[in-house]
Amino acid sequence: MTAEVYFQNLKDISYREAGIFENTRFEKIHNIVFKESNEASKIVAREIADLIEHKQSKKENCILGLATGSSPIRVYEELVRLHKEEGLSFKNVITFNLDEYYPMEKENEQSYHYFMHDHLFNHIDILPENIYIPRGDLKPDEILDFCIDYEKKIKNHGGLDFQLLGIGRTGHIGFNEPGSHNNSRTRLITLDYLTRTDAASDFLGLEKVPKRAITMGIGTVKEAKRIVLLAWGDNKASIIQETIEGTVSSQVPATYLQNHKNTTFILDEGAASMLTQYHTPWLVGHCEWTESLIRRATVWLCHLTSKSILKLTDKDYNDHGMESLLAQEGSAYDLNIKMFNILQHTITGWPGGKPHSDDTSRPERATPEKKRIIIFSPHPDDDVISMGGTFDRLVAQGHDVHVAFQTSGNIAVSNHEALKFAEVGLEMNPENTVFKKIIEQVRAKSEEEFNTPELLKVKGFIRQKESLGATRYIGIDDTNVHFLNLPFYETGSVKKNALGKEDINIVEALISLIKPHQIYAAGDLTDPHGTHKVALDSIFMAIENIKNQPFMEDCWVWLYRGAWHEWGIHEIDMAIPMSPDQVLRKRKAIFFHQSQKDGVMFQGDDSREFWVRAEERNKETALKYRQLGMADYEAMEAFKRYVFM
Repeated sequence: MTAEVYFQNLKDISYREAGIFENTRFEKIHNIVFKESNEASKIVAREIADLIEHKQSKKENCILGLATGSSPIRVYEELVRLHKEEGLSFKNVITFNLDEYYPMEKENEQSYHYFMHDHLFNHIDILPENIYIPRGDLKPDEILDFCIDYEKKIKNHGGLDFQLLGIGRTGHIGFNEPGSHNNSRTRLITLDYLTRTDAASDFLGLEKVPKRAITMGIGTVKEAKRIVLLAWGDNKASIIQETIEGTVSSQVPATYLQNHKNTTFILDEGAASMLTQYHTPWLVGHCEWTESLIRRATVWLCHLTSKSILKLTDKDYNDHGMESLLAQEGSAYDLNIKMFNILQHTITGWPGGKPHSDDTSRPERATPEKKRIIIFSPHPDDDVISMGGTFDRLVAQGHDVHVAFQTSGNIAVSNHEALKFAEVGLEMNPENTVFKKIIEQVRAKSEEEFNTPELLKVKGFIRQKESLGATRYIGIDDTNVHFLNLPFYETGSVKKNALGKEDINIVEALISLIKPHQIYAAGDLTDPHGTHKVALDSIFMAIENIKNQPFMEDCWVWLYRGAWHEWGIHEIDMAIPMSPDQVLRKRKAIFFHQSQKDGVMFQGDDSREFWVRAEERNKETALKYRQLGMADYEAMEAFKRYVFM
């Protein structure tokens, strides 16, 4: 069996069993979409393991090209498990990493040398002399010779058998930024601003992210016998669509992979969501017209034609690939009225349900009139940033509202902010040794962000008291505010622990104590440092453990989005309108989080302050409803219902 046949068989069998989708005429790169990334990562790890064992059976070395970043972490975890539990040996494996920041010491926690040893090499039996990673500690006059030698080493080992890739939002693979040539080789490159912005959270600030890196070239990557690219989440959807369906261009370097004969993109549903077959499947061919798909199509058509729902015509539907929908529904007139009513019924001023009213066409139940509610907030400000208007409305309408802050958020407080509080504390109590120590620490390293146990404690208290200021302003008692301080977060650094049983138990205990009729949780998975996803997983896992408890039969779960993204109109199950006064109240509630204003540490690529982002996003949601022909509101917050089985 040749290597090519082996890889093709593996691709056709393993992936199809996991759920493969046929590529369409729009797609120029083979891709496979999984419901979520965990299972996909295990299958990729299995392919790598099978390749290693195949090479072992032939007494040959296996040459792997490896990537860093968040995308391959679960692959590496599974490879470690296969080594420890199933005896997979890496003694015949030789690895070449894609890239490294420059300048960068290998001992630095942000280095890819550190990353690879932390996530993989320290836990397997690979020979140290078989590990090759670009060096970030070279002198400038050593870089060219190193890059030439790196290429020679790959070639002397027979080339890469398998190359694992991620993709950046600029379309870079490795650190081959826009403008990289198809035949480029290992070299020093200047990083794109967006790439550095995406890395800013790891470095505790954009200004600390290196501006250059050493990377394998496009030509080097394309010579690999097999390439697998991983992409997870909504924030990768746009660049994935452009890469798979667009034209080959140096401005999107990943598009060069369209010309590689053995490349597969492994995606989750979020990353694949803008591919034509998922975003607008009616343009691909026959599709099953479910209510959710009809909603998506109607909203899309309104946007495309700049018409409100009730103005769409038979011709509009027919001209844009939806003739089968009209055949199913009868006419544009009937379909328009049906969809107008469905979307209009998502709007309610009563997020907890309207007492003594017919709730047939309302998103929430009328009973019980006064509900017990938990608002889970991943960080100590997501409650008011993401659903401050709804929070205020629930309290005003008399519900028993609890807020659970899942993490302390301590690392998001800058040292100069902590210094202010320490100085005030020392003025009040000149003998306080903790405040003295903090002041000495920060002044000694005034230009550096770092954390110590004392600093973390003060930073945690800062965020806790800011949260209490906001919840008191909205009108709930301190006894209804719960600071969970989930252990996964409390590492004192950007890198967090994996979600553990203790985290889930804490969330489960609170839900069991409150026995809520409503749970609100952050469903925003584009959070730049990943806490939202872990926090949401803790809720989902807790619910799974207790879903058979009698009180859970009356519990509904509503997901809100964070500061980076909003639900599409077609996805929204409940929209809460806000008046100008309520918008102002929400803004004031956000302002209590003073440590997160004016240069917040985890900004992402949006320079607006959180309150501005939230306000403009809420106004944009109201505008989208208005453009569909609905009532004219100042702003709206949106929720999607999560139904657990």
